Amino acid sequence: MSYTKLRVPERRYDAFSLEGAALTFLRDHCEGLRFSPEKTEEETRTGTLLGTSLKQGDIPYNQQMDTDRLCLENALRRFLRSGRKEDAFDVYFCYLEMFVGDYQKTRRMIELLSEFEANGSGLLMKHRDHYAHSVYVFALGLAIYQNSPIYQKAYQEFYSLADGGQAACHFLRFWGLTSLFHDIGYPFELPFEQVASYFEVAGEDRKERPFVAYHGLEPFVKIPRKVVKQVAALCGEVYETTDELFAALLAKYFGKKYTLTQAQMLRILREKPAQPNRFNHFMDHAYFSATVLFKKLFCELECPMEREHLDALTGILTHNSLYKFSIAYYKEKDNTPLEASDHPLAYMLMLCDELQCWDRTAYGRNSKKELHPMDCRFTFENNVIEAVYLYDEREKRKIEAFENKYSAWKSLKPGDEKLEEYKLWKKRKPGLKAYAGMYTEGRTDVCAFQQDIERIVDLSAIRLTVKAETAENKKQRAYLSESSFLGLYHFAVVLNGRWSSGEWKQACAEGREEQYLTDEKNVERFSRDFQSLSLEYQLSNINQAKAFAGYMQEINCFYTDRPVDFDLVEGFSEEDLNKIGPLEHWRWLQEHYDMGWTYGTPERTQRELLRQHQDMIPDLEGTEVTAELAWKNYERLAQFSGEQEKDTEPMECMLAMLRMFDGLRIYRLNEQKGEQA
Repeated sequence: MSYTKLRVPERRYDAFSLEGAALTFLRDHCEGLRFSPEKTEEETRTGTLLGTSLKQGDIPYNQQMDTDRLCLENALRRFLRSGRKEDAFDVYFCYLEMFVGDYQKTRRMIELLSEFEANGSGLLMKHRDHYAHSVYVFALGLAIYQNSPIYQKAYQEFYSLADGGQAACHFLRFWGLTSLFHDIGYPFELPFEQVASYFEVAGEDRKERPFVAYHGLEPFVKIPRKVVKQVAALCGEVYETTDELFAALLAKYFGKKYTLTQAQMLRILREKPAQPNRFNHFMDHAYFSATVLFKKLFCELECPMEREHLDALTGILTHNSLYKFSIAYYKEKDNTPLEASDHPLAYMLMLCDELQCWDRTAYGRNSKKELHPMDCRFTFENNVIEAVYLYDEREKRKIEAFENKYSAWKSLKPGDEKLEEYKLWKKRKPGLKAYAGMYTEGRTDVCAFQQDIERIVDLSAIRLTVKAETAENKKQRAYLSESSFLGLYHFAVVLNGRWSSGEWKQACAEGREEQYLTDEKNVERFSRDFQSLSLEYQLSNINQAKAFAGYMQEINCFYTDRPVDFDLVEGFSEEDLNKIGPLEHWRWLQEHYDMGWTYGTPERTQRELLRQHQDMIPDLEGTEVTAELAWKNYERLAQFSGEQEKDTEPMECMLAMLRMFDGLRIYRLNEQKGEQA
């Protein structure tokens, strides 16, 4: 049984695809994740349940742990099917709640990255998304682990884990930390690139332009005395700064293989942020990612420090330019690629970070013009990775033009004796970003993209093949509504809080919605109530907030913070709510079936334990809910007072919250203006 404490819908995934392999890993190989024999014994001894659902004590502790894991599986499933940043948010949220702690204390760590990219990257020449990218990297690592016995063996031996299930749970915890947070230092690199882009001149080297450097980093890298003692207890040495600690760890893992000393590594780490001119005029975000994460985990959250935490940090530190250009010098002849047994987390991050180049939102001015893969069809089986990158078939003209230019360029290759002419010829090589790297003239050729990866990580045992194809673009439509939606968590807190009493209805009736929602005592109570919920109920409120943009589309509305020439919506009509209500009920139903709920009418005190609810469909076969079935069940609820309002009231609350928290307004898209647009 994959979920020993839950009755969940049977799901068989395609075990060799990206989605199937990653989700099969979570479902079938992480049984007992975060279970506590001690708490089970206490429950048996005292007769008191220790797990949380709507409130603490509703369910057994291990049932809550199984429910949390199912939340993560469903969140990753949603994201892999949509690729949307809003669904990436769910994966981050699940991981933080399960393995780090209260999201309220860690939210800025990931929201900052999303906010910077959305608002500041348009000033860059080249830049693409790193937020959803990190969740794809996370999924890739799970899929490779699932289908690579060689990597599993290397990981288990490195950490002395004899049991396969224990190793899978261990990998999930520390791979999640490594992959999901490997780019959180990008806000440090973005200003550097913005200045470089401002002075961008075609054909001119960066050394000819002004550049940004970071100084005064001593307080940033200094380790507090309390944490110095933790590090000393774990490592056997005293380190005063993160630079000193990281230098020692890098020398330990890479020193012998790449003939590097601790002193050399320390000099490089100190120079990286302060003297980017010594590193080809590039700022390494990985240095800041590792340092920020160290400070957050151990200095702010005061997490207990384990060896694996430090491995995750050095994996993050080396995933970008530090390893490539200051340790392995991977472009030099006869370089030595990294092996999984050297540092399993660093190896997996380098491999997955290179592979994940599809479905990434382009922010930079040049990046928007380049051709990148829209999707990738993976096959994972017995230590073999086959990646077929898919390009939009509507870009065939651009692809054909590139291939013609490439053939012409190659046919004009001058003799090597004409050195200057040869250099000029090399510079004029046609490019089409990712497609150019994956382009091969013959079927048996290994593309430059694959060759590059093979120079970074050793793929002699875990074999890789890369191909490029064109395909129909089936990407989900985007909604007209525009928002960074970093307020998802805040919206969810308030959506849940309004249930706490009848005060919300009274405030609505008196036109005091905004006053009620901004009252400090209410906000404090909302936050406290939300944090007392289980992960399942927190996510349910978050998904309710996310669904709002889709509902607006269905009633011919949209929200934006821009001044637009459309009719402002101050409230929803009965006709609007009659459309929104069944849609929200449909979402609620499918969410509950995915989490193993069924129809039943138990006593309220037993509902969470039995996972049965009277608002579910009484005679549903299977677990997939159609719009028709959802509508019929919604009509059935009319006989129960207040049940239909559960699906419409949250949407009216969202209308007030959007005005207050995101500065947005809702507009009606009438047909005439829609046609003109």
